[in-house]
Amino acid sequence: MRLTPTRAALALLTAAALATPALMAAGPVAAADEPAPVTVVTNDFEDGTTQGWAPRGAAALAPSTTVAHGGSASLAVTARAATWQGPALDVLGRLALGTQYTISAWVRPADGAAADSARLSVERRSGGVASYDQVAGNTAVTAGGWTQLTGRYTPATEVDFFSLYVETAGATGSFFLDDVSISYVPARPVQTDIPAIRDVVTEFPVGAAITAAETVGAHGQLLARHFSSVTPGNALKWDATEPTENTFRFTDADPLIAYAKAHGMAVRGHTLLWHNQTPAWVFTDPAGAPMTATAADKELLLARLSNHIRTVAAHYGTDIGVWDVVNEVIDESQPDGLRRSPWYTITGLDYIRTAFRVAREAAPHAKLFINDYNTNVPAKRDALFNLVAELRAEGVPIDGVGHQMHINVDWPSVAETEAMIRTFQPLGVEQQITEMDVSIYRANDESFPAPPADRLLRQAAVYRDMVALFRRYAGDITSVTVWGLADDNTWLDTFPVTRKDAPLLFDTALQAKEAYWGVIGRSSPSASASPSASASPSASASPSASVSPSASASSGPGAGCSVSYRVTGTWPGGFQGEVTVTNTGRQALTGWSLGWSFADGQRITQAWNGTATQAGAAVTVANVSWNGAVPAGGTASFGFLGSWTGANSVPAAFTLNGQACG
Repeated sequence: MRLTPTRAALALLTAAALATPALMAAGPVAAADEPAPVTVVTNDFEDGTTQGWAPRGAAALAPSTTVAHGGSASLAVTARAATWQGPALDVLGRLALGTQYTISAWVRPADGAAADSARLSVERRSGGVASYDQVAGNTAVTAGGWTQLTGRYTPATEVDFFSLYVETAGATGSFFLDDVSISYVPARPVQTDIPAIRDVVTEFPVGAAITAAETVGAHGQLLARHFSSVTPGNALKWDATEPTENTFRFTDADPLIAYAKAHGMAVRGHTLLWHNQTPAWVFTDPAGAPMTATAADKELLLARLSNHIRTVAAHYGTDIGVWDVVNEVIDESQPDGLRRSPWYTITGLDYIRTAFRVAREAAPHAKLFINDYNTNVPAKRDALFNLVAELRAEGVPIDGVGHQMHINVDWPSVAETEAMIRTFQPLGVEQQITEMDVSIYRANDESFPAPPADRLLRQAAVYRDMVALFRRYAGDITSVTVWGLADDNTWLDTFPVTRKDAPLLFDTALQAKEAYWGVIGRSSPSASASPSASASPSASASPSASVSPSASASSGPGAGCSVSYRVTGTWPGGFQGEVTVTNTGRQALTGWSLGWSFADGQRITQAWNGTATQAGAAVTVANVSWNGAVPAGGTASFGFLGSWTGANSVPAAFTLNGQACG
């Protein structure tokens, strides 16, 4: 699913633990003797030439001694008329199929150039058809300093044109390039003395999202050994399959489907409709103007949608048994819970109705899914439930609900995830985990040079507990897919910020991580001690890696009560909080009302497990019907969303039923 907006994840407050095998803790493990890297390309421009780099588009290239990252020379890139124009290097015949390369380049904007983001990309052509791959994602660059662009890339298909290039995201200013290198470390053998995931988890297919790089060499061996299904991560999206109207291309997806067929693997088709990665022409009328909510534009847009789905689904026929027909149509911040994408603003709900009905006609054999992220969040979960219930009641052929499960080491809890599954049971639909990964990060401002051992253990506990939960609900969960094969190729390296993440089951050398052992429910060979209680996911932990660090405060015990107030997530203009009230008195409470004042102008915009009112700075949250009774020593919890500007301090004092609480 990728290139999505930042996710302001919500959290419930009740945790649950599963009776699963103990996960053993391991300290840092000494790295095995690794082969020395082999460098195949190096450019330092010290010889006064461009060293094979050529202009892409109208850009001009020239050796320069104005600035240098190393030595005394670099390559000056000027006269750029578009962001894609810049320096390009022909690497055809220099890189081997199935070998993973580390590519690095240093970039510095010219003095006076605007701040921008730069990235490393690859253009490859086969039979005259061009494809583009990102090596290093958007990385902030500013005048006056050098910035390294680095990423991994695995050539996966035979091509007749192969070029590495540098481009920018927003501006066309001049910049300098220096110290380019392409190297690889000889691959370590895929482990064959460990259980295959597909042989251990047998309740449902376990799959991985893939690119072509995952189908060749050691990656292909690892994929075939452990997984029984695949999801083309980007190759079936609209921009890849119909970049211009009625001109269809299947160059990227066909080899992935062929690999799956050759290895007896099922295929999940992702995705026929999404608001992202859809070419601009789809929403443009015949005169070139943006479409609006007119009858003519609606008719044209639905006709384009129908043509796209019929053509793509028919091309693959029975080779694809499950389709994510529509992706990410819920926005819980809207009164009706529906995302205000161009699809919706032009057609209302008819785009969803049309997509599923046409998909059923084009692929009558396939299971048809609606797919979304953060479906463990009550507001989003319930909006999706209501939509699916409404459409199924109309006869729209929705067979299943996909839960993406892009989560992190602290969020969500098992209890929240179980509530997600149970919510959709009354609809009688299949449920699938479609895009699971577990970020090691808790906040955007974290960045590790190497994954810390304690985070990897916590990650393993999350995988262990979540997969155990899915296996318990095997009557509802019919497939589980992780969003990637190994840590060497993950979208989380560039989202929500650029940093190296490690969210998958195998590391960058394709070796099994603690997370792998968590999934199969066994202790790893490197285990040495029992984990601390913190290794299990907890509902009181902070949300996904797209939010800021949690802040917490507790008042001391007072007249029969104590309060824990935590900021569990922060994003521009908004935050999420959770509050737990403990009855420290001797008498049970038959109802409660908690009060406090915000010091910085914060406003509560939504609450759950409590009824919130606010007058100026004063906030009151009262119990709801199911959590008003609090026995002596018991607790009641609620959560909320709020807005803030400038500061977001924790309230200094609380009252419970009018009396001071600590």
